[in-house]
Amino acid sequence: MAAGSGRKRRRKLQLSKLFTLTGAKACFKPDHSRIGRSGFSRVVFCNEPDSPEANSRNYCDNYVRTTKYTLTSFFPKSLFEQFRRVANFYFLVVGILSFTPLAPYTAVSAIVPLTFVILATMVKEGVEDWRRKQQDIEVNNRKVGVHRGNGNFDPTEWKSLRVGDILKVEKNEFFPADLVLLSSSYEDAVCYVETMNLDGETNLKLKQGLEVTLSFREELNFSDFEAFIKCEDPNANLYSFVGTIELNGVKYPLSPQQLLLRGSKLRNTDYIYGAVVFTGPDTKVVQNSTAPPSKRSMIERKMDRIIYLMFLVVVSLAFFGSVLFGISTRDDLQNGVMKRWYLKPDDSRIFFDPKRAPIAAIYHFLSALMLNSSFIPISLYVSIEIVKVLQSFFINQDIHMYYEEADKPAHARTSNLNEELGQVGTILSDKTGTLTCNSMEFIKCSIAGTAYGRAVTEVEMAIGMRKVSALVNQSNGSRTEDAVAAEPAVKGFNFRDERIMDGNWVSETHADVIQKFFRLLAVCHTVIPEVDEDTGKISYEAESPDEAAFVIAARELGFEFFTRTQTTLSVRELDLMTGERVERLYKVLNVLEFSSSRKRMSVIVQDQDGKLLLLSKGADSVMFERLSENGKKYEEATRDHVNEYADAGLRTLILAYRELDENEYEVFTERISEAKNSVSADREALIDEVTEKIEKDLVLLGATAVEDKLQNGVPDCIDKLAQAGIKIWVLTGDKMETAINIGFACSLLRRDMKQIIINLETPEIQQLEKSGEKYAIAEASKENVMRQITNGKVQLKVYGGNSEAFALIIDGKSLTYALEDDMKDIFLDLAIGCASVICCRSSPKQKALVTRLVKIGSGQTTLAIGDGANDVGMLQEADIGVGISGVEGMQAVMSSDIAIAQFRYLERLLLVHGHWCYRRISKMICYFFYKNITFGFTLFLYEAYTSFSTTPAYNDWYLSLYSVLFSSLPVICLGIFDQDVSAHFCLKFPVLYQEGVQNLLFSWRRILSWMFHGFCSAIIIFFLCKTSLESQAFNQDGKTAGREILGGTMYTCVVWVVSLQMVLTISYFTLIQHVVVWGSVVIWYFFLVVYGSLPIRVSTDAYMVFLEALAPAPSYWITTLFVVLSTMMPFFIFSAIQMRFFPMSHGTIKLLRYEDQCSNSGNFEMGRQKSVRRTLVMRSHQPES
Repeated sequence: MAAGSGRKRRRKLQLSKLFTLTGAKACFKPDHSRIGRSGFSRVVFCNEPDSPEANSRNYCDNYVRTTKYTLTSFFPKSLFEQFRRVANFYFLVVGILSFTPLAPYTAVSAIVPLTFVILATMVKEGVEDWRRKQQDIEVNNRKVGVHRGNGNFDPTEWKSLRVGDILKVEKNEFFPADLVLLSSSYEDAVCYVETMNLDGETNLKLKQGLEVTLSFREELNFSDFEAFIKCEDPNANLYSFVGTIELNGVKYPLSPQQLLLRGSKLRNTDYIYGAVVFTGPDTKVVQNSTAPPSKRSMIERKMDRIIYLMFLVVVSLAFFGSVLFGISTRDDLQNGVMKRWYLKPDDSRIFFDPKRAPIAAIYHFLSALMLNSSFIPISLYVSIEIVKVLQSFFINQDIHMYYEEADKPAHARTSNLNEELGQVGTILSDKTGTLTCNSMEFIKCSIAGTAYGRAVTEVEMAIGMRKVSALVNQSNGSRTEDAVAAEPAVKGFNFRDERIMDGNWVSETHADVIQKFFRLLAVCHTVIPEVDEDTGKISYEAESPDEAAFVIAARELGFEFFTRTQTTLSVRELDLMTGERVERLYKVLNVLEFSSSRKRMSVIVQDQDGKLLLLSKGADSVMFERLSENGKKYEEATRDHVNEYADAGLRTLILAYRELDENEYEVFTERISEAKNSVSADREALIDEVTEKIEKDLVLLGATAVEDKLQNGVPDCIDKLAQAGIKIWVLTGDKMETAINIGFACSLLRRDMKQIIINLETPEIQQLEKSGEKYAIAEASKENVMRQITNGKVQLKVYGGNSEAFALIIDGKSLTYALEDDMKDIFLDLAIGCASVICCRSSPKQKALVTRLVKIGSGQTTLAIGDGANDVGMLQEADIGVGISGVEGMQAVMSSDIAIAQFRYLERLLLVHGHWCYRRISKMICYFFYKNITFGFTLFLYEAYTSFSTTPAYNDWYLSLYSVLFSSLPVICLGIFDQDVSAHFCLKFPVLYQEGVQNLLFSWRRILSWMFHGFCSAIIIFFLCKTSLESQAFNQDGKTAGREILGGTMYTCVVWVVSLQMVLTISYFTLIQHVVVWGSVVIWYFFLVVYGSLPIRVSTDAYMVFLEALAPAPSYWITTLFVVLSTMMPFFIFSAIQMRFFPMSHGTIKLLRYEDQCSNSGNFEMGRQKSVRRTLVMRSHQPES
């Protein structure tokens, strides 16, 4: 049959005749008795979605929405989100109060800035949600064939599907809803399904319709098709489905084997027919789509506390002023005369009434709260959001994190956590697919007790300095150094050994065993070959990378599997007697599938000579015990080789076979048929019992070893991250030996490290496990784990807590007990005291629990990185989740905060972008509060100077536009462009990263010092301006300075001071920063001219102030220059002293760079995984005298 544009052909296979453990015959199980009860009440009328009975059910449509807002909910919901922020709510209250007589300024000047900020944020939210809406439209408008009567299938949009519709889904299309499989292009109603979008797994799943529906293979068959399905209600369980289908009055049980889930894809099957049972929000994938956990960075949480602190400052200043105002007002009347006559208290009913001083003080308190609102930066939140979005854009566009081979750039899926990237203290990483490629290569094998394969694994190269590889020495007599690690010419095959390549195996002593070994690899599998008619090349569709690697290896070594039919399998192989290539046909009688409990896979075939052969491959833990006494000839040597392969970081399988006599096979066939057709609940156990009896008395052939290679750059990346003081934990499902050796290969473990190993492979525990007493086993295991943890802590104490000297390795069983409430804190203390931690045989739940323990217990920022669905819990639990967009699907990426294509990009993501983002956001927030305090405190000082009369020093629009127009753009550019050092030096000196881990730039000491600097600047500006302008002529006409002149002069000084402070704060100038910094000053003068030239009813007390009063007066310019220099001088002196005598990391690097000493980084070399102390960074950069 034709198979798409690639012109590939593949024969239809009636796979039900191959698979012993999966068949079209279904059986009723206990759960089926619950059909019709609560939780199992769904009724589907197949092919009759418009019937009255179907319409009465009111099932939801198939439209799926992932947007946060709808057209009607956007405005109210978005407003609610904005005013949940305490600062925005405060300015809303101030805006409302500005309409009352209490306001010290006009209502318009208070409302306009708030409106601008809120609208800007709402526009950003709207744009992001519109993008999600566009994605929804694209998905919901996809089309699929739907039966519309008389056997006609019309293309219909996904969103229009209804429960009961009969669909025709074609090859490589996604399933639009949850379907019950009725039939397929194969005769036995099987189909292959890719569930990558659901569980992250790339291997194909085999689904099969019921025997009763497999005859419906043509469109016309559905013209009068009627069926009645009862099943479970919508739920989130992807791996369960209970239901019945009624055809012609007979009920048949349905199982997960017949369920096709929305989001999965049809593969290797031309088409299928299915009935819709769940639509839209009822589908299992949507039921599983929980909102990702809300993550906020440490800096953002701390910023909220700073806002509360500023509220306290505002309230305290207002309360202090109100008390003094109340006292002054009470004492204002002397002998019937008002002392403060200039405030016109006679015209006031309350505000200045000496007889009602307490009430006047209360009103003053409210007015002062509004006047002092300048202390709270109204544009802080929106500015930070803008900065973070643009920072994310730069991360996405970084060419150094673009993986050209897969055309995948880095992708920051959320911008909320940019600065957290610069504060990571612990990384928790998956291994397979994250540190490794998840691309298997056949690299070594052991046949008849002889090791073959000259290639050197990455692990062997890494541990070559630790010990001589006995494996290579025994196999070829050469030294490890002589082997050259080259890229394989054939994907999946990296085997080199002239003894058995190019047909040379026929000359080996055990040529007959070698022939059986590779014949087994070519026959024992479920792979489907595809032949490209243009090139004649054969490619293989396999359920796992391991399967494909074995078949490819057999082909490259002379045993080419090239054809499969529904009952046969053909192999081209070298005949041992004639030395010529011949085609051999094997009749496939049964396939005993692999499962996690069986840990093996077998096939029963009949060769051309009529021999019945059982070919089996599986894990060493189950295969060696199934060998016959006569089949153990090579067991000892094979065991040694398997252990050496594990030491080399390779995955191993044992290969064995046996010949069956016809009587034995007939008995097996009868028993397996009985077990398959059983309707009892223990059907699976009966099948296992039958297979156990035939998979025994095997003859050992040898073992295979495949390598899951490390990704490029992983060792260097881990080493650099360790130099930055980041601790790395690896959480893997691999065996302990494999994990340890991968640890050496990727530089996680070093030769000088002492390993603290915690496991339950002790004689006493093994003895208890044989007894089967679960309670005793649990108690003894827990006690054993506690003893090992305690001993580990003692070792740490003996070495003075030097974490660099230790690595902790713990297996999954031990981890179960170590994570219990009464032991987890002790375990965490031990783990934190070690430089590296490896958790082996970890389940997905354990990964998430370990991540939570480290996050809560250590108090450090945690980053989890993984690539598969089993890593989702870990990614969501960590402060930052990084998904690897590798070959295990998109589930991890979809649950992550940031996606990268290769582990090595984590180095640049953290040490460069993380460091920059942390510094930028920290400096930006500190500067925001500095500039607002500088501005706001001048207002308070002027109010105090005017007897706390709540008279503002500045014009209303001066007040409103300060944070929005005159000081916001420079600080935004600081957050986007500033760099303390270049990317090259960030990577060259990873010690810089410790500034973020120790939070040196956003500590309370630093925050309060910036605030103190703001208060000092405000005091200098106010008193110097006031003193220089009072009691003397301001201009040549002899006029003294009034409020508008003093206010204009102070405002000019404030704008100049905060702009020059920005100049001193910026480490890396760009043209844009020059434009916005100096442009802010220019805009201020431009505003003075334009606003002052407007009619007096608009400009009020700012009318012609600059043109007629300030600009012509030399004292204005002299005062501005003197005040600005005086204000900036203390900070300039402080910065010079700090840079020279107490430099931070970046400061010292700058000094060395200017002195051309950066070529020698010895002064900065940081020991790996040192404890995080404040003195670490400070002491490590003292320049040599």
